[in-house]
Amino acid sequence: MSRNTSSSGGSGALSHAYIQYPPLKCKNDGSRGLFYDDGNKLLISSTSNQVVSWKISPFTSDVVSTTDTISEGPVLSIRYSLDTKLIAVQRSNNEVQFWVKETGETFSQKSKSESDTILGFFWTDCAVCDIVFVKTSGLDLYSYVPELKTLDLVDTKKTNVSWYIYTHESRLVLLASGMQCKSFTGYQLSSAGIIRLPRFEMGMAKSDVNSKPVLAAEDVHIVTVYGRIYCLQVDRVAMLLHSYRFYRDAVIQQGSLPVYSNKIAVSVVDNVLLIHQVDAKVIILYDIFADSRTPVSAPLPLLIRGLPRGSISSSQSSKKDAEASETTLLNDTSANLYADDWNFLVPDLVCDVATGFLWKIHLDLEAISASSSEVPSVLEFLQRRKLEAKKAKNLCLDLIRSIIIERRPLPIIFRAINVLVTSFAYSLKTGSYSKAGKSEKPPVSGVPENNSGTATKPDTSGKSVKTEPSGSGSFSTSDSEDNSNFKKAKTKFLEGENLTPSESQPLNVSEQQESQVTSAAISPDELYSYVFASVEEEMVADSSYLFAIIVEFIRSANMEKIKVHPNIYVLAVRLLGRNERYAELGQFVLNKIIEPSKEVALELLETGSHNIETKKLGLDMLRQLSLHHDYVVLLVQDGCYLEALRYARKHKVNTVRPSLFLEASYASNDPQHLAAVLRFFRDFIPGFATTSEHSTYIRALADMPSSITV
Repeated sequence: MSRNTSSSGGSGALSHAYIQYPPLKCKNDGSRGLFYDDGNKLLISSTSNQVVSWKISPFTSDVVSTTDTISEGPVLSIRYSLDTKLIAVQRSNNEVQFWVKETGETFSQKSKSESDTILGFFWTDCAVCDIVFVKTSGLDLYSYVPELKTLDLVDTKKTNVSWYIYTHESRLVLLASGMQCKSFTGYQLSSAGIIRLPRFEMGMAKSDVNSKPVLAAEDVHIVTVYGRIYCLQVDRVAMLLHSYRFYRDAVIQQGSLPVYSNKIAVSVVDNVLLIHQVDAKVIILYDIFADSRTPVSAPLPLLIRGLPRGSISSSQSSKKDAEASETTLLNDTSANLYADDWNFLVPDLVCDVATGFLWKIHLDLEAISASSSEVPSVLEFLQRRKLEAKKAKNLCLDLIRSIIIERRPLPIIFRAINVLVTSFAYSLKTGSYSKAGKSEKPPVSGVPENNSGTATKPDTSGKSVKTEPSGSGSFSTSDSEDNSNFKKAKTKFLEGENLTPSESQPLNVSEQQESQVTSAAISPDELYSYVFASVEEEMVADSSYLFAIIVEFIRSANMEKIKVHPNIYVLAVRLLGRNERYAELGQFVLNKIIEPSKEVALELLETGSHNIETKKLGLDMLRQLSLHHDYVVLLVQDGCYLEALRYARKHKVNTVRPSLFLEASYASNDPQHLAAVLRFFRDFIPGFATTSEHSTYIRALADMPSSITV
């Protein structure tokens, strides 16, 4: 079978949700029905004397089935115990039979009276009981006694029950009663105990005064979204989907959503609510994080993606019988989405009972993000996604970069920036942002390798500042390092290892780290690397626009008390300098809007080549940060050799090589300067007069015109 793929809706088909080929094939010979055990995430197929099960979490199409043998008889329902040691099979309305897998022993539990019908049962991890029978008379709670191979009745909850719904995900069972089945009693059976919810009624519109519509079980759905438990109820007369939120001591209606089909199905994918309009064959997506009733996007159909192209061709004469049969089934599925045999399973699965195919529903985040022009709202939606956090993060980076390049109005950009900053701050507070999942970032510019004894200590603001250690006041006299030309040293010092925009990382997360990304939150480092640095070249003609965005980002980060990447401040300095806004730059530095750092100081010095006040700001910042080594080197660069030597002696800077001063004074062609430097080192460095450097520059001084005796 060809593996070339296409979507079933054609190459131009659009969809915000899809099911992916291949499905899990769950039909076996002699199957009498499919059952879903949501407590163990098992899809179960029963035959006359066997139980075949497939583990569906994590979902994969090639999972191997497990077979257990049972005795022959009718099967109304099947569930494994949560430790999978027992199999419970409902044989009739009054009996549930149990198999001990290890020994093959069996026992049964029956109703005390024929009129007390067993509607169903479920296993639980409740501290009070192991299994719950739901009967027309209420709930029977049993614990399993392995020594006696029997159930012990722990408690009963008496109430009239017409039908019930239960999900293991919520641990909540809702019992419907009354003439219209709209009165509900709820119990949550969790490891913490049993919570009885207040009795409540669901609203139902009437087609006329005398009508009394009856609520059906298929019109009520329990969903868990963002850890909150909701009940969704279809009102077929009003064509509304009412939502109720459960609290410990209250059930509160949250509002209603419009529906456009008499038959509704509900799925939850990555905390997004999918309302399947079965008759219309479209899906409406809702993100109810902020209790919004606005759809995420317009209604679009569900698509099958990844189908082999051969499967949508009617010619299969060259295929084997099995492959031809599967192809026919796939064609039927593709042509009959939302068929009558489709059964939607909590939270994001759909089982085609007719074909035995189990599909998992996925969101197309890329299609969703492209379907709306409200970029801040799209960013909020993407930031909340967890299942495909790496894709959501990359889409956010692409979106914010695109709207900057497109020069969208600044208020829109500001809102988008605030969304990302707020989301990152929230992820830090909740611990959902993992450093292991961070995108690879470029090295900090202008920071050399820490191989010269440089220590790091916190300043008064809590930020890390590079500081030179105090020494004995002596200078290194090692000859192991080559004396470089001063101009080259100056260039290297000023340019450091700055990352130019062309060297920045591409707009995606590295493959090595993709699997580690657990949050879509974007750190300041990533925002700089993948957005600000990459757009700088394209914004040369509009530096003021980009600067306004940088300032808004700094403001938002400061509001959330987030540390800003130093290179963002460097970029701000560069943008102001490019527009010759020196006075404004001074105000930003003096008022600490631009935080002091070595990187910022070096950029101020570079920008200060055209403005003496800006250069002075850079020098003052180096002193403020106690970066004595760098300050001394800059003094040498400016020809202030003796002042540099005095400063080095005062602050005990022992990391500057004498050769730097000697080379600089020699390059000035001023014998007085060279003589003064030689005298300084001979007086303050013991043994300097016996070094090769001393001999070399003494000879150089003697060869200079109008030489001076040292």
